[in-house]
Amino acid sequence: MPTKRILITGGAGFIGCNAARFFRARNWSVTVLDNLSRQGTDKNLGWLRDNTAFDFEQADIRDRAAMDRILSQGRFDAVLHLAAQVAVTTSVVDPGTDFAVNAMGTFNVLDAIRRYCPEAVFINASTNKVYGKIAGAEYELAGSRYAYLNRPFGIGESEALDFLSPYGCSKGAADQYALDFARIYQIPATSFRQSCIYGPRQFGVEDQGWVAWFAIASLLGRDITIYGDGKQVRDVLHVEDLVRAYEAAIRSPDKVAAQAFNVGGGPERVLSLLDLIAMLEKRFQRRIPLGWDEWRPGDQRIYVSDIRKLDTVLGWRPEIDVGSGITQLTDWVAQNRAAF
Repeated sequence: MPTKRILITGGAGFIGCNAARFFRARNWSVTVLDNLSRQGTDKNLGWLRDNTAFDFEQADIRDRAAMDRILSQGRFDAVLHLAAQVAVTTSVVDPGTDFAVNAMGTFNVLDAIRRYCPEAVFINASTNKVYGKIAGAEYELAGSRYAYLNRPFGIGESEALDFLSPYGCSKGAADQYALDFARIYQIPATSFRQSCIYGPRQFGVEDQGWVAWFAIASLLGRDITIYGDGKQVRDVLHVEDLVRAYEAAIRSPDKVAAQAFNVGGGPERVLSLLDLIAMLEKRFQRRIPLGWDEWRPGDQRIYVSDIRKLDTVLGWRPEIDVGSGITQLTDWVAQNRAAF
């Protein structure tokens, strides 16, 4: 049987390098595409080169000609689209670049797939931010965290979209383009509306990758600022569980085409910011000083994914519990402290 081929855009990023190693270990031929603009991508690329075999394309998804060249030369069986501008705060400061990368960049990749390899399974890494503040979801403050009153399983895919913030708009446009290209052009495309993903190889910074950022800053004694009251809640998912979900979707294109899936840890894997600080204080055996500031634009008090659809359609559930996952992350940070 011929070796299957996968293109991973943003493949030198946190999720991308983990996915590249995962699929290569399963005998896929892997092509990593990245413009290496994000902090840590050079280190992730070096780690990949030390640990696995892959092809590399240094390119930007905003470059339509480059996307045409790469997609026309390789008959890919799957395209995992992770390249993006990833921070709400950055989108507020520079909405033009945010749109060019997330909306137009995704369109460039999708349109090249339409013309050159329409059979490729296309997984668009979307975001829970497409739901905005979810006006119909009632919540209360319960101790150290917010909790839903009328969404016991979390937020499902039938929730109304509300593209709050430029980032929400650009990622929402990409999300909808993926689903519509599946309907109009029969490309087996899906959007994974991801919650907070964490794990090794995550070079988190203050405005994106908060779980890793808190771990890095705590270990290295850097300032941590809590925006809001620290009781805001997210469901968190270890990157190994996420890439298993990608694999399950690629194996079942007919089941996922033209559908969106909420992907996260679900109600059993939730953390408030203060919960994580407490875990890190216990892990490092010391108090972590905090600074405080106002809520930031687009912040949600609570978001928890309803992941039952992914279980029903693909039989996927998270396996790594929060305690084990955070321990693995902090071990990696400690072992690689010189890289930060």
